[in-house]
Amino acid sequence: MSKFPSVRALDQLLDDLGAGAARRRQLDMVRGELNRALERDALPVGARRSLRRLLEEEALGPYVRLAESGTLRHRRVEGGLPPTSEATNEIRRRCVDLLREALGMPALRLGGGEIPLQPAPEAGTLSALARQLDQYLAGAMSPAQTRLTALLAVELDTAGRSGELAVLRTNDLGKDNAAVYIERHPQGGGAVEGEWIETSALTRAALGRWLDVRKDLVQRAHGTTRLWVSLWMNHDGVLDDDGHTTIRPAGMPLEENGLVTSYRVGRLRYDGLRQLLPLKLEQLRRAVDADRQRTAT
Repeated sequence: MSKFPSVRALDQLLDDLGAGAARRRQLDMVRGELNRALERDALPVGARRSLRRLLEEEALGPYVRLAESGTLRHRRVEGGLPPTSEATNEIRRRCVDLLREALGMPALRLGGGEIPLQPAPEAGTLSALARQLDQYLAGAMSPAQTRLTALLAVELDTAGRSGELAVLRTNDLGKDNAAVYIERHPQGGGAVEGEWIETSALTRAALGRWLDVRKDLVQRAHGTTRLWVSLWMNHDGVLDDDGHTTIRPAGMPLEENGLVTSYRVGRLRYDGLRQLLPLKLEQLRRAVDADRQRTAT
């Protein structure tokens, strides 16, 4: 907990905002930088006590300049504190405006410009991807390819964000995998909305193949209801006092980072996917979402 009342009030605001997982990580970055800026006495004294004063231009101007210089990084990069990237700078500005708007303050748009969205696949590419996945299902697949095929099929039906897909559980699937329940978490915050989405024949078949693989994995790990699970033994990444970490067996819940990594690796590993999948899962999501909206009109 921060020693500054303004940052403690910011923590409460972040909890109430209900932002999606990706946006929350970005907001937490800004929160940490603001706290470090206050610890350096780099902001006006009033910003220590009042959240509104912390989010006024008098405090945010110096904060943004200091943060962009790299001085407020929470860890060193190759022994130094280099300036943050333009993409990070733009994320920071967006988060600042989001926080101000949550308090009823107008957006500042402190310098910089919008980072253009990476291009999303066309509708024809989505159809070609579905055909490629169907070809995979017609033959033998490794566990990793089976999981990725099911994940991509679900994405083509739902246009789910990575965080929304990662938290899916087996009880979010309808009878015979004919539907999937997904909770929408708006990136900028707002009410969470859930919906049942009818699945395609491709998705039903892909989920059936994956659930057979998943069953054996989960039994070894003593059970979980999470839909996506790990395929290999790994560790939790937390070191104890002796420098050791807890070993996790295969079949443990796959977190969002692991899900995104499986997408990136699979895009390069399996024949046909590099030409059909964009670099990032989010680009695929936007393409599917746009296609769904076109179909609905």
